[in-house]
Parts: sequence; C-alpha cells; structure tokens
Amino acid sequence: MATLDIPAATREKATLAPGNGGYAVKRLTLTDFRCYRHQRLEADKGPVVLTGPNGAGKTNLLEGLSFLVPGRGLRRAKLSDVVRRQQGNSAPSGSWGVAASVHSPRGEVEIGTGFEAGRAGGRDKRIVRVDGETVKSQAVLAEHLSALWLTPQMDRLFLEGPGSRRRFLDRLVFDSDPAHLGRVNAYEHAMRERMALLRANGDKAWVETLEDTMATRGVAVAAARLEATRRLGEQLKESTGAFPRASVEAAGTVEDWLREGPALAAEDRLRAALAARRADDVAEGRAAIGPHRSDLKVLHLGNGRPAALCSTGEQKALLVALVLGTAKMRAYEQGTAPLFLLDEIAAHLDEIRLQALFDEISGLGAQVWLTGTDAGLFAPLAGRAQFFAVNDGTVTPQDSG
Repeated sequence: MATLDIPAATREKATLAPGNGGYAVKRLTLTDFRCYRHQRLEADKGPVVLTGPNGAGKTNLLEGLSFLVPGRGLRRAKLSDVVRRQQGNSAPSGSWGVAASVHSPRGEVEIGTGFEAGRAGGRDKRIVRVDGETVKSQAVLAEHLSALWLTPQMDRLFLEGPGSRRRFLDRLVFDSDPAHLGRVNAYEHAMRERMALLRANGDKAWVETLEDTMATRGVAVAAARLEATRRLGEQLKESTGAFPRASVEAAGTVEDWLREGPALAAEDRLRAALAARRADDVAEGRAAIGPHRSDLKVLHLGNGRPAALCSTGEQKALLVALVLGTAKMRAYEQGTAPLFLLDEIAAHLDEIRLQALFDEISGLGAQVWLTGTDAGLFAPLAGRAQFFAVNDGTVTPQDSG
C-alpha cells in the first residue's frame, strides 16, 4: 500500500505523551460578524463555557474561532453570508473580521481573517493577517492554530451521504498535512474543467492534460487519506473508557488500487479509466471514478456494527471518539493539542460520558470552548473554567462557582 512519508521530526514527536499543552485563544475579537457588531472576549488557557438561550449568538462565537483555521468554518457558510445585517435592513454591511491572540508552540501570535465585498465589479476577498502582516494564503493559518469541532449538525455524519464524511476526513488529513487542501482543490478544479470541456466537445489534448492532473492529484489525495486513517485507527483501537473503540477506513476505487500496488500504477489506472469513460461521464453528468467518490467507513469494535447501523447514542459516542482520537494523534505526533470547539455537546451526552469527555480534554492540555443553554450541565467544570453568559449578541463574564 502506498503511504505518505512522515518526516523524521514528526516521527520523533510521536514518542511524546499528550498533556504537553495545546493551542489556546487568549483574546477573541469579532467585528460585524453574524450578530456581533463588535465583541471582545478575554480568556485564559483553560476551558471556556458559553451559555444562553437559543439564538443568543453562542454558535456564532465558535464559528468565528473556526475561521481562524483554513477552510469555510464550522457552518461551511459563504463568506458574504457571515456579514452582520443591520437591524431592519436585509443588506449586509460589506465586511467582517475575526482576530485573536493565540498561544501556540511557536509562542504568542496575533492572527486574523476577514471578508471584504468587491466594489465596482471587483472580486470579493478573504484577507488573512499574521502579526499585522497580510499573507497571501489562508493555508498559513495552519502554522499558528489547529482546531477540531463538533456541532449538532454533525450528529448525522454516519447517516448522510459520503460527501460530509469526506470533508470530515479531509480536515483530519489537512491538520497534519497542510498541502492536502491544495491537492484536493487542484483535483476538483481539474474535474470541473474536464466536464465543461467534454460537454463542449473541446480540445482533446487539453482534456488529456486535465485528466493527467486528476490522476496525479487524485492519487495523492487518496494516499493521504489512507495514511491518515491508518494512524487514526491506531489511536481508536486503543481507546478505553466511556467512548467506544473503533476502526476507520478510507474506502474507494483509488484507495483499493493503492492497497494493491504503487502510486504510479494507480495514477496510470485512474488516467486510463477517465479516458475510457468520457462519453459515459458526459451522459451521467459527473466523473464516475476518482477520490471524489470515496467514503469514510467507521466500525464500532464493541458490537461489530458499522456506524450507520448503530443506535443514535452509539453514533454520538463514536463521533466523539473520532474527534478525541484525532486530538490524541495530533498530541503524540506534533507535541501539542488542538483547540476544541464543542457546540451544544452537553445536551447529547449522558453524565458519565460528559465527565469522561471533560477529563480526556483536560488530560490533553487542550483549551476547549463549549456552548449550552443550561449552565448547570457544566457544573463539573466549576472552578476550572471561565463562564460567560451570551444574550442577544452580548457576552458577559459570569462567576464559575
């Protein structure tokens, strides 16, 4: 099976035990973001609990944090949809910004990102700054902050189509291999261009060039997914306590080819398959073979069932196990734990698993931001977490007890 070569420095860090600390956001500032005109929140390195009624703006705070890593945030929203809308006015103000002071393995760093709507026919822009300097690519954010999140929308991860699971897996891969996002984007761009060209009966030589790009990038994408699930599987098989042990597998035609032989042979097979299926792909409106059709398969090792056939409670526990396993993998391989963003997590776990989750995160030394409607659910964190009340787009510090 083809695997990605892990740098020696990473292999050396794999011997580190978790608990060496993690990323922490010490100050968060939101400007014209969702329901917030301007909000600043100061935090220490410990847990942060945000409580308040539904619609108060709790999830918006987590979403702001999620934009401080590469990607489209935990809601996968269009950048223009995030801009705060004035009261009584359906038109957004045109820009938003998120900034943070972050404690990272490299020391303290100021990072920020924002959106500016295009003017006079210009293009919309996402802006990224590090220590006050504008950088060209949002991928640079991965050098300064890592984050994992769980939201209520993810509860159906094992029941929906494979697209959401692929995105979940790709975020896992990108966390340790920032170049992965570029490979995925290059593959998908070539796939779209190929389809448009085939429909227009365009230049055959250019179609072949696009298929070559799909073959090289697509196999690299599949190989990275295979390597990530192999490493994650090692963590999940050893998990104990309140969350189930599990196995994970990147499943798909290209992944199967990589298990059977070298990457170059898989590229040749994908290139040939794309060429042979041109007419069929046009008729079906999509490419039938490639890593865009792959899936993430998860098996509950306690009962031997695929995740899709487990109970709702078991699926939630498996999802938490996947995220915790990813964090442990990061802690062992890179020596630091990611930021955790857990939206309404207490409403979906029983008391035993909720306490176990708190203990696991605390053991990793990770900062965790949690939201909920009932502050009482977070009583086990009293005295070791900061509590904030969120109401109508306003955040107020509370006594943690």
